[in-house]
Formats: sequence, structure tokens, C-alpha cells
Amino acid sequence: MKLSTRTRYGMRAMLDLALHSNEGNPVPTREIAERNGIPESFLEQLLRILRQEDLVSSTRGSQGGYVLSRAPSEIKVAEVINALEGPISLADCLDETVCDEAWSCPSRILWSRIRKSIEKVTQTTTLEDLVLQEPGRDRLKEEEK
Repeated sequence: MKLSTRTRYGMRAMLDLALHSNEGNPVPTREIAERNGIPESFLEQLLRILRQEDLVSSTRGSQGGYVLSRAPSEIKVAEVINALEGPISLADCLDETVCDEAWSCPSRILWSRIRKSIEKVTQTTTLEDLVLQEPGRDRLKEEEK
């Protein structure tokens, strides 16, 4: 299983907003794109999807940009992945309607366990959890002083 570029870039953008939208000030798309090495036109598409899923909100104008629609502690990684990727699916056989052997297949047990583990991690991890674990976070705090 490999997450798409769309999901990886979307997660970067969400984490960037969690880090840089201080006091609800919108972050311009250009800044997010530059900091994260994301093509701006592609980022705009991703932010549009995230806005439709009510994970971010936007403000137009010269002081415009994007902010998270809720606190980072309230946005689960699973929400971002589902918005950009859809539900995580490891194997078609996990859908009983696809495979007639689904209930008698020993490998299906493995795929099911892996999917449940991924769901548990993504459902219990928030953007805030990731921001607090960011490598170099202490160094960044010192530079801001």
C-alpha cells in the first residue's frame, strides 16, 4: 500500500496550517507551497477538497489564505486521508462482495488485521499529536524568541 502524492502533500499542508495559522490568521497558499515544496496549483486543488470536507476554511483578498476549520487537536489524521484518498483498502478481498472465498481465506485475516491497525492509528492521531512530535520543534521555538 502506498499513499498517493495527493494525500502526502495534503497532510503536509494541514500540518503547515497547524503550525503557522497563529491566532486564526489565514496562511497564503503561496507560503504553504514554498515551505513544503508543493506546486501551488496542485496545492490549491488539495485545499479546495479539504475545504469541501470542512477541514479548512478560506478567506479571500490580500490578507487571505487558509486556516484549519477546527483546532489541530480535533482533526484526526483519518479525516485528512479519507478526504483525499478515500477509505484505506489493502485488498479487494476485504470486501465480501468481491471474493467468494473471503470467509475461508487465511490471508484475509492478515489483511484485516493490518487494516484495523492502520485505522486505529489514524483514528487516534491528531494533527496536534504530529505537530508536538515534529523533529526540530524545540529548535524552532528557540529561533522564534
